[in-house]
Amino acid sequence: MAKPRIPIGTFGEIGFRNGGAGKVVARTRYRDWDGALRQVQATATSKTAAERKLKSKLAERQLLQPSFTSITADSGFGALVDYWLEDLALEGHLAPSTLESYEWYMRNLVLPAFKDLTLREIGVARCDRFLKQLARDSYNKARQARAVMRMAFALAVRHEVLPRNPMDHVSKLRKPPSDPTALNAVEVNAVRAAIAHWELGLSAFGPRPDGQLGLMVEVMLGTSARIGEVLAIRRRDIDIAGAPPSIRIAGTVVRAKGVPYHRQDHPKTARSRRLVALPEFAAEAVRRRLAVVDSHEPDMLLFSSREGTPLSPANVRRQLRQALKVAGIEGVTPHMLRRSVATAIHRRASVDLAAELLGHTDPKVTIQHYIKRNEMVNPVTAGLLDQAFAKDD
Repeated sequence: MAKPRIPIGTFGEIGFRNGGAGKVVARTRYRDWDGALRQVQATATSKTAAERKLKSKLAERQLLQPSFTSITADSGFGALVDYWLEDLALEGHLAPSTLESYEWYMRNLVLPAFKDLTLREIGVARCDRFLKQLARDSYNKARQARAVMRMAFALAVRHEVLPRNPMDHVSKLRKPPSDPTALNAVEVNAVRAAIAHWELGLSAFGPRPDGQLGLMVEVMLGTSARIGEVLAIRRRDIDIAGAPPSIRIAGTVVRAKGVPYHRQDHPKTARSRRLVALPEFAAEAVRRRLAVVDSHEPDMLLFSSREGTPLSPANVRRQLRQALKVAGIEGVTPHMLRRSVATAIHRRASVDLAAELLGHTDPKVTIQHYIKRNEMVNPVTAGLLDQAFAKDD
């Protein structure tokens, strides 16, 4: 019967031999991380001292990790950042804009705090303190930093550079209480009026309007689509003659480092593709826009530059701020219009319908981030309490 192999990272029986000149040699066979058995020995003036010295060498050997990567526990944190970003790019499942965001968060929020430390010097306490200090300035910055740190250290653990992920035991971030803001019907009409005034060209601010902004707002209000999704609508996505008219939300406009804005062939997430029936005000806006567009190509964008290229979401937001500034309206963003749609559908129907319209797979996201809380309790409680506690005559 074959003698069983000793496990990787362990050693066999320790033997001794005379090393001459009053020395004793302690030796054993150690099974390394690559599976090979190698002899390890230590020399001292006595058996006890030689055995102690040998075991010390074996303990150090056990800490050595296999060299499967270009980094070790003694590498600087910056080396892990580069290694992690390279690994993300190799995986290939993330959108270029997402990769760019991850890199920005890591290099601008995290790396400055850890650039002078090696990986083995970064433990739970350092990470915990860093995130708490960052959260004092911004919860969102701390949340993004925590996410990229967890992913980078997880890669170090998977590739056997570190024995554990220090992010597994940091304190939970406490999100400050907040209530999503949304516009009511009166406020929406004020926004419409302000944009209409601005599009008359009477304002001295910015370039001459081309008439697209007001129509974009109507489509955003009629579909709940994000600004990038609205800018990615093509003629092939529109069924204006249907009953009811509809738009398929099937892409978004993005930009990656070194690449101009372009249409991505899925919305923020691939699962948020959806076909949205249009209310009459949005359908009318689409008809008006189609009437002034020359091309009938199916891939023609509904909203575009004069050259037919995608518009920049940042420029559209800037235009919206300029248009509303003339009317003294501040704080209204395309995302607030999306929250306004969610709130209106929730109050008139259900949160599940609002989540479906927004393209959310989890209604909890809709409730937490998109629906403005209604402080008014159902007035039916007044009648019920009168029935319960009416005073005797």
